Amino acid sequence: MTTLLILFHVCTLIAQSEKPKFAQPSPKSQINKIGNDQKIQQAFQIIEQLEPETMKELIELTEIPAPPFQEQKRAERYRQMLQNAGVDSIWIDEVGNVLALRRGKSKGKTVLIEGHLDTVFPADTDVSIKMKGDTLFAPGIADDTRALSVVLTILKAMNRAKISTESDILFAGTVGEEGLGDLRGIKHIFKTKSLKIDSHIALDGGNISGLVTNGLGSVRYKITLNGPGGHSWGAFGLANPHHALGKAIDYFNTAASKFVEIGPKTSYNIGRIGGGTSVNSIPFESWIEVDLRSISPEKLHGIEQILLKEFNKALIDYNSTIKTGTKLTVQFEKIGERPSGLQNEELPLIQKAIAAIEFFKASPSLGTGSTNSNIPISLGVPSITIGRGGNGGNTHSLDEWWINENGAEGIKFGLLMLIAEAGLIQ
Repeated sequence: MTTLLILFHVCTLIAQSEKPKFAQPSPKSQINKIGNDQKIQQAFQIIEQLEPETMKELIELTEIPAPPFQEQKRAERYRQMLQNAGVDSIWIDEVGNVLALRRGKSKGKTVLIEGHLDTVFPADTDVSIKMKGDTLFAPGIADDTRALSVVLTILKAMNRAKISTESDILFAGTVGEEGLGDLRGIKHIFKTKSLKIDSHIALDGGNISGLVTNGLGSVRYKITLNGPGGHSWGAFGLANPHHALGKAIDYFNTAASKFVEIGPKTSYNIGRIGGGTSVNSIPFESWIEVDLRSISPEKLHGIEQILLKEFNKALIDYNSTIKTGTKLTVQFEKIGERPSGLQNEELPLIQKAIAAIEFFKASPSLGTGSTNSNIPISLGVPSITIGRGGNGGNTHSLDEWWINENGAEGIKFGLLMLIAEAGLIQ
């Protein structure tokens, strides 16, 4: 009996010393609480009131050309807009990113939200807005200039509604997302030691239902074959880079087509071919640009090795047939590299994004894409790419269009997602 009493006493002391455990609120309940907060509702109303201003800024920014490596003029104007909206500090970094810091109340994490400044169009492209009814037509208006106006309006709404957050927020316009820009802006941000980004939200999609949670990796090469060149008749028999290129493409396609049949989806594409001076000249060079993609880092590395191996093999085989003049040489230039990466769907950032989409009565659709999110995902930093709202189409074409179809909801969604990640101080 005495032993039982001692055991009971010990168990009672242990139970009293244990702290009560409380279940963490679900992402859905967190989002609903934030979304129905008085200040957030006020910010939603401000976003509605700012619609004419948001549209005006979208038009102004769209009409400033911003090809990769030539974003300076648009970046400077965007810096002025963010500064006028009100931030604690703002600067343009070494590569041209516009970065605006809004400090949180506690020295904790930093959340980055951004749209990219660049478009795919050359500097001499006519980017003036043309309106047909309520539809706006201009190259780059949807991808991704709309995102810049969304980020700006979110900042304005937060300031005017006097919303405070736990975390610091970095509002940004990034350079070099498109094409040969090769994500250079976001790469620089995550290499900058003075910036420690704890989570990242990119605006670079369509409606709010679409959510990019995985990074589709890519490797891009420019491969150049060089030879002596000469007259098609008088120098016949000299090595011809075009002929060798045809052999190399065949070798590569044969091996690559078998490689991509199994495992995670992997693709390859020869997108551009050039070289030669005239129809009656043996070209002195022949070049191609190749795009390789896969969600799997291992498969991406595998298809890259096949490309290099088969081109070298084809060159050796072709050169063995040349009996006159010098042999061909090959140059491999890597012109782009975007790392791939996967995230667990249970990641808090992703779960909050799903709940935020459902808050606006939409159905979430999770997917994989090649966006600025590739970089943080590959580094293990939580990241998502969300829709910019409204309705648009024909991206990357001269007749790109966007219509402000319930566009304010897209901005509200972005604000809700940002506040949920940065932590609302009530």
